[in-house]
Amino acid sequence: MKSAPLDRTADPAPASDPTTMKAIIQDSYGAVAGDVLRFGDAPRPVAGDDEVLVRVVAASVDRGTWHVMTGLPYPMRAAGFGMRKPKSPNPGRCLAGVVESFGRQVTGFKPGDEVYGTCSGSFAEYACVKAKRLAPKPANLSFAEAAAAPISGVSALQAIRKADVQPGEKVLVIGASGGVGSFAAQIARAAGAEVTGTARASKTEMVRRLGVDRVIDYTREDFLDGQVRYDVIIDTGGNRELAGLRKALTETGRLVIVGGETDGKWFDALTRTFKSLLLGPFTKQKLLALMSIENSGDLIALKELIESGKVAPAVDRTYPLSETAAAIQYVQDGRAQGKVVIDVEGDLRQ
Repeated sequence: MKSAPLDRTADPAPASDPTTMKAIIQDSYGAVAGDVLRFGDAPRPVAGDDEVLVRVVAASVDRGTWHVMTGLPYPMRAAGFGMRKPKSPNPGRCLAGVVESFGRQVTGFKPGDEVYGTCSGSFAEYACVKAKRLAPKPANLSFAEAAAAPISGVSALQAIRKADVQPGEKVLVIGASGGVGSFAAQIARAAGAEVTGTARASKTEMVRRLGVDRVIDYTREDFLDGQVRYDVIIDTGGNRELAGLRKALTETGRLVIVGGETDGKWFDALTRTFKSLLLGPFTKQKLLALMSIENSGDLIALKELIESGKVAPAVDRTYPLSETAAAIQYVQDGRAQGKVVIDVEGDLRQ
C-alpha cells in the first residue's frame, strides 16, 4: 500500500472556460461503472445561499459510492437520491479542495481556504458543498489523504461514540481493512481500548500497521465462536448473523452495526438492523445500528484526532478523474486496503 504525499500546496488551476468543467457524468442507474459513468464536460455549479463552491483537488470512493451509482437498495431512491435516475450529476460524495466562492448566508470560510467534507457530485473539478458539511482540512494531511477521511472517518467516529467505548475495554472491529473499519480501529485505540481487527489474509499486514492489538484472518479463524468475548463489536458492513455477533459479546456488551452488504435490492441489507431494533428491548446487550449524519462538528473532531497523530487515513491507491469507473470497480471487487482516492487535478497519482 502506498501512502499519499503529506505536503502539497494547491496551485491555481489553469485558465479555462469559467462556465464549464471536467467531470464524471451519470445519467442513469447501473451496476457496472463503465456502463453508466462517462468523463466529459459539464456546467460548472454556482453556490447557493448556504453553500460553498470548492475547487476539488481530490475525492474518494467507498462502498457507498456503488450504492449511490446503482440506486440500490431501492428505498434509498425514495430517500432523496432520485427515483428513476440519479439526482446528483455523479456518485462522488467526499472531497478535499480549496474554497472558490460561497453564498451570502455562509460565514467562517474565505476564498483560498483548504477544506474537506461531503457533498453530491464530488467527481468533478468543482462542487457545491453545504457549509454545514464542510470543515478546515487537517493541516498534516495531503489533499489525497484528506479526501479519504470525511464519510468513513465520521461514520467511524460516530460508531465509537455510539458504543461508548471506554479505556481498557475489548473492542472487535469487523472489516478493519475497509474505509470505516480502518478509522474505527484507530479511534477505538485512541479511546484507550484493546482492539482486535478482522481482515482476509492479504490485508492483515495493512491492519497491523493501524496499531491494533490483534489481527484475525477471518478466512481461517472463527472469531465469533464465543471463546473470546468483547465489550464492543463494531461491524462495518458485514453480513454476519445477529446470533453469532451476540455470542461473541459479553453479557452487557454493545454491538454497533454500520451498514450491511448483500445482493438485496429492497431491504435485505437492512435485515440485521431491523432484527437488532426488535430484539434490543429484550436483552441486556445493547444492539445498535448507526445511521451516520454528516456534519461539520464531527469533521472538526476528526480533524483534531488526525492532527494529534492518533488517527491517519489508510490510502490504498489513487486514480485520475478520467478513470473513476475503474476505481469504483476496484473497490467493488473487494481489493481495496483502506481508501481509494480520485486525483481530480491530475497530479497526485502514486
